[in-house]
Amino acid sequence: MNKVVLVVDDEHGIRLLLEDVLTNEGYHVITAKTGKEALDKLQKHSISLMILDYKLPIVDGIEILKQLAQAQTQIPTIVMSGMIEKIEDETKDIANVKAILSKPFNILDITEKVKNILA
Repeated sequence: MNKVVLVVDDEHGIRLLLEDVLTNEGYHVITAKTGKEALDKLQKHSISLMILDYKLPIVDGIEILKQLAQAQTQIPTIVMSGMIEKIEDETKDIANVKAILSKPFNILDITEKVKNILA
């Protein structure tokens, strides 16, 4: 079965880059540019992994993680942010968060983390 990765970021360039790289790695990639769009896609698709930007318009990354936790939805998540220390504190009790990546990120780090989480 093809693993489905949801990439959530309000920056078009980052969505495009991750979609391109992860598609080349053999994953089916779905993208969302807002938290609300991400929540819609999480309900419609069977997601294997989510790569989530911390800072999003309308519904932010933490709110998405909290909603998933309330719904007891176990989707492994990699959180990306420029403010890594703040995020580590906010996400330490959220089981779905498997990794935190600092922006700008190394694309090899992301592909390695995705492979390890989905292995």
